[in-house]
Amino acid sequence: MDLTYLGHSSFLAISGEVRILLDPFITPNPLAESVDVEALSPTHVLLTHGHEDHVADAEQVLRQSGAELIAPYEVATWFGAKGIDRIRPVNPGAQLSLTCGASAVQVRVVGAVHSSTLPDGSPGGVACGFVMEAEGNRVYHAGDTDLSMEMELIGRHWPPDVAVLPIGGTFTMGYSDVPAAMDMLRCRHIVGMHYDTFPPIAIDKESAVRTVTEAGGTLHLPAIGEVLETVY
Repeated sequence: MDLTYLGHSSFLAISGEVRILLDPFITPNPLAESVDVEALSPTHVLLTHGHEDHVADAEQVLRQSGAELIAPYEVATWFGAKGIDRIRPVNPGAQLSLTCGASAVQVRVVGAVHSSTLPDGSPGGVACGFVMEAEGNRVYHAGDTDLSMEMELIGRHWPPDVAVLPIGGTFTMGYSDVPAAMDMLRCRHIVGMHYDTFPPIAIDKESAVRTVTEAGGTLHLPAIGEVLETVY
């Protein structure tokens, strides 16, 4: 399962014919101007919650691609009311098989500690994260979250090979929380997200890498457009 970083909290996860776009915030993000949104062609779009910086490009992508939307109940039905007809509303606890052709990715929806409001002010329900498994690899995309005992549960039952965690602080956990998250998740490979996009979540990258390295882990800070083929 290859991961391509698209800026902020957005990734494209590819396993065979399954192409999963997570939290698309691309066209409003000047740091991601090199990303061609129309070329992403996802088969599925996964949204962790309703904030603008996670759903901004979702409607455009869903209409262009015909992809299926998987999102928390309130977020999915909000898009349904806008005429998006391939929606699968979920909440933490859901277990899904996302398929295309002969390929499949197993997804577990897990909890996140964060608020969720849609761009027009509508309530977005609960925030969530996703544990995705395919080809013998397991990837945890935490969405926006604080450090949480949910990570202990994930590590005990579905330990990821790679954990994609927010590290910018202010609105989520920061990089100083990553060592504790690694211990709970039983995971030493961390991909950072939700940092440097706006001034409140700017970080000292050298300090972040050093903090994780000294705790026995590896913090990957990919460039936008970079494919993380060597993380596993």
